[in-house]
Amino acid sequence: MASTSDPPAATSASITTARPPARRETLILALGLAVWLAATIGLRPLLLPDEGRYAGVAWEMLQGSPDVPRLDGLPFFHKPPLLYWLDLGAMRLFGVHAFAARLGPALLGFGLAWALFLHLRRWHGPALARTGLVVLATSPLFFIGAQYVNHDIGVAACITAAVLAIVRAVDDPARTDRRWLVAGWALCGLGVLAKGLIGIVLPAFVIGPWLLAQGRWRQTLALLHPLGLLAFAAVVLPWTGAMQRRYPGFFDYFIVEQHFRRFTGSDFNNHMPFWFFVVVLPALMLPWSGWLVALRRTLPLAPAQLGLYLWWIAAIVGFFSLPASKLVGYVMPALAPMAALIALVLQARGTPWRRVGAASALLCLGLVGLLAWKDGASHRELARTLAARMQPGERVAFIDAYYYDLPFYARLRQPAQVVSDWTSPDIALHDNWRKELADAARFSPDRGAATLWNWSRLPQLDCATPRVWIVAAQPLHARLAAALPGLSLVRTVRGVELLSAPGRACAVGP
Repeated sequence: MASTSDPPAATSASITTARPPARRETLILALGLAVWLAATIGLRPLLLPDEGRYAGVAWEMLQGSPDVPRLDGLPFFHKPPLLYWLDLGAMRLFGVHAFAARLGPALLGFGLAWALFLHLRRWHGPALARTGLVVLATSPLFFIGAQYVNHDIGVAACITAAVLAIVRAVDDPARTDRRWLVAGWALCGLGVLAKGLIGIVLPAFVIGPWLLAQGRWRQTLALLHPLGLLAFAAVVLPWTGAMQRRYPGFFDYFIVEQHFRRFTGSDFNNHMPFWFFVVVLPALMLPWSGWLVALRRTLPLAPAQLGLYLWWIAAIVGFFSLPASKLVGYVMPALAPMAALIALVLQARGTPWRRVGAASALLCLGLVGLLAWKDGASHRELARTLAARMQPGERVAFIDAYYYDLPFYARLRQPAQVVSDWTSPDIALHDNWRKELADAARFSPDRGAATLWNWSRLPQLDCATPRVWIVAAQPLHARLAAALPGLSLVRTVRGVELLSAPGRACAVGP
């Protein structure tokens, strides 16, 4: 990183003063980026578990209360609501299908890429900005992340935009532009609504040390301007405060359990070695990342500019390397500085990059085609059969599993009963669907008791309903048939059965 004797990152001498491209060219770039991100988002089924889970939450919010995320009718506070709000808005406008479910991530990906483009154009000129935009847009990690229904691209977009807004606020070492500072704080607030506290922690972790390394401690302190703090609070507190008032244990669960315990704990899935992201980030930006080997020899940058990009990458990779649990999408906030460095190297070397861009674009499209062809464990076809046959007033039950995408594809308007061993003390020890539903039931015990059924209640599934529709893995068929008279098989897809049983009048116990 730059030493304290380095010049400031963005004095008037360090910023390219070339005129920005014409409005027509900018509009063409924006439209091209939008088409590139949106053209393929409806071509494949929802992947499990993430896409099915989060699209299903947005679907439930669309039918009920748009302020409370719900999973199977239960308050679901694993993640905050920004993605869900975007997706339920898209579903309301365009209908309930995969395209609408992925439009939120695509919009957030557009925001990330466009924030980088505007920054590069201001610091390095329009030609470099175009190169950087192409590098980012055709990097596989970015392209797939921008059409994958989870929260990673959203927080990456908010963190990137927040960092770049604050960088603009401190361009002049002699003063801090309060307008951009307030914008940066508001974007940090959106980052919190995108995925939690990292929306504010990571921008601070990038900007603070970068300024201090240049000896700009007064500007570092100026970042805490009351107007900025007020903007942050105005974005974050309405939703979080409302949830705490409605569900008194919300702050403890959302902040302590879902942030600090997940960061420090070892009982979550996807354990990876410390160096995981050091390999994953450049690997998923191939073929572009291959040019980074020439970084030291060919990059004519002011030390503070280079320091920003390098420290930004190091801060993100280092932060997410500490927990034992690591998922690929966590490192997305480092995409923008990686793309900036690659574009700068390409420009400095005079590399003809358009063929590489075309090859990288084909690689991205090939990956989408592969995901569409190999749709994994999708329950779309089973859900369509259920939706075609199910009548009003009939009940749906899931047996010893939660089929995340089935409520979305079947357009279920009532929660499904989920039969499993809900008294097991092991539920809290495993990061899976049982823990998600059990955690959600803590915020609504009565609804949880009506939804989460123990095995002892299995014979009551066909009580007080015209018909019960059951989704279960094939090995459970015999056990279900013994408990439910008249059970019949409707369809089997990939070892998962859709069964039905006629309803009957009987006493329904707890």
